[in-house]
Amino acid sequence: MTRTQFRHVAGHLLTPLLMCLGMAFAYLGAFHQPEPNNLALAVVGDSPQAMVLAQTMKDKGGAGLDMVTVPDREAAVTALCERELVGAYVPDGIKPELLVATAGSDTSAMAAEVAFRSVSDHQGVPLMVTDVTSKAGGDPTGQGIFFLLVALSVGAYGSVAVIGAAGAMLRMRVRAAVGVVTALIVSLIGVLVAGPVFGVIDTDVASVFAIAWVYTSGIILIGIGLHTFLKRWTTLALITLFVMLNFTTSGGVYGPELQNGFFGALHSFWNGADFVEGLRSLLYFDGGAGFGSRLFGLFAWLFAGVVLVVVAGRYETRHAPRPVAPAAVEEEIGESVAV
Repeated sequence: MTRTQFRHVAGHLLTPLLMCLGMAFAYLGAFHQPEPNNLALAVVGDSPQAMVLAQTMKDKGGAGLDMVTVPDREAAVTALCERELVGAYVPDGIKPELLVATAGSDTSAMAAEVAFRSVSDHQGVPLMVTDVTSKAGGDPTGQGIFFLLVALSVGAYGSVAVIGAAGAMLRMRVRAAVGVVTALIVSLIGVLVAGPVFGVIDTDVASVFAIAWVYTSGIILIGIGLHTFLKRWTTLALITLFVMLNFTTSGGVYGPELQNGFFGALHSFWNGADFVEGLRSLLYFDGGAGFGSRLFGLFAWLFAGVVLVVVAGRYETRHAPRPVAPAAVEEEIGESVAV
């Protein structure tokens, strides 16, 4: 192997090696040690005992627990359905109860149970856990939406490579149109498999499809726009944006209340989190609990894709090779023959 061939192979191997490094840092950084980080919990009651319990747990949990008190059980259920709380403990000397909303995050609800079970165990009484939400029959853990996200994301960023390679000679507007149609097909496949096949989606199927289309269109348009500038590095950029940082911050495995500040901060605006949390709010919390803001976030990512496509299209137009006039070609040929 010559030095030139070696450098060529090494240059192409750099992409998968960087993917390996990025995936290791992203997934291990996000998931290797889940710990409470401002886990929103409440003690039900306004008695001195309830306030003392809340303060005691806050002192023990430190920054990991965000403890409050709520006046009664009804207020606790309302806060859980608005996704303002992860768990609410109803003290009782004989049968204490923990209220959770597993549809918001099953792992976060488990963390709340661990926190309050220590209280009931100290009292020597069993803890009754009540889930105030219900999920689709095919999604008992509430994580099916996350796996739908994975399927849609892979279909979307994988399509960008094909459009960029096979459609390189097409005008930008044509590539963008192909991308939007491809996003529609990817979304249709994902929702049909998640819905009728596995029962993960059993209501609001049309709305879920529309949201999936917005999500996948945003990824594909961003990818098509980036391809103009990044060329062969586009795949690495898309995997960084829509796999490494996307899956880890979506809340599908661990919510931000069980992650460090970096991933928790990205959860507040990243498109994967907008998709997962938006669908959870739509399907399991009656379209409330921040659904509007998550939908706005998805449209913001789509708008970013549209802007990027427009900028890339203008860039290609300005830097396209200009055709040589026939007269100039004939003159250049004549001069060459004369020489």
